[in-house]
Amino acid sequence: MTRILIIAEHAQGKLNLSTRKTVSCAAQIADAEIDIVVFSNDAQEIATQAAQLTSVRCVLKAEHPNFAHALAATYAPAIIQMASNYSHIFAPSTTFGKDLMPRVAALLGVGQISDVMAVEGSHRFVRPIYAGNAMVTLDADPQHKLVATIRTASFQPATTNGNASIESVSISATLPTHTRFISHSEEHNDRPDLQSAARVVAGGRALGSAENFNLIYQLADQLGAGVGASRAAVDAGYAANELQVGQTGKIIAPDLYIAVGISGAIQHLTGIKDARTIVAINKDPEAPIFDVADIGLVGDLFTVLPELAKHL
Repeated sequence: MTRILIIAEHAQGKLNLSTRKTVSCAAQIADAEIDIVVFSNDAQEIATQAAQLTSVRCVLKAEHPNFAHALAATYAPAIIQMASNYSHIFAPSTTFGKDLMPRVAALLGVGQISDVMAVEGSHRFVRPIYAGNAMVTLDADPQHKLVATIRTASFQPATTNGNASIESVSISATLPTHTRFISHSEEHNDRPDLQSAARVVAGGRALGSAENFNLIYQLADQLGAGVGASRAAVDAGYAANELQVGQTGKIIAPDLYIAVGISGAIQHLTGIKDARTIVAINKDPEAPIFDVADIGLVGDLFTVLPELAKHL
């Protein structure tokens, strides 16, 4: 039997949307039993949210003072303790999952399947390679534990029609102390989260400065959209690192993606390939972004954006 353990991602008392999408992936495996584990110093509220997800059998509360902050070094030994009851261990392919799951795979002595984007069987999956230019189908050895991260842009969130049981689990594994939480900081604004936003406006190096990048924020605010940036814009200091979209940034799948002054390097395109509608604004008619755009406008962004804002 396929028994899947999903590591819940959460923050500030809320279950992250990425966990719901990971559940959707797991549910595509026939006859799978799906459990979610919530690591926290106080897991009840998050466990209650997870228990509402369709297809989930049981939610496990792993509570310990050391789980107050999501540290891969602390979570991993606890996951290994629980792994004996499961054939598969999944986590979203977010910053959280990319940090945690390689450590879990290493402790189990198995390889990891990264960025699962389609399920073809209990041990057969599809994932992108070469920056999304090709897809490869992998067959994992059923004799070993299967550790995988799930490309959340490829799955819809699980519905909330479930009524899973909630159980407490005691963690007896030795939790390391060589890694400890120091502080956490993030930019606070009223814009939608980049990875869950239905609309995203992103800017590239062509903006020319951090001051000019305010044009992106203004357009995003008019549309109620999240804000993204190309790696070139981030490297140039125009935008914060957490706004980076692409192979080395965030993989997103909004209904509408507006790329302003972004040429469309393959590393960026792999982060937006699942967007439903892509709009490109660029003064270079040969820019690669136009090859994938549903709607393209050749023009100077410093002329186009004020006009667009006026019409909006």
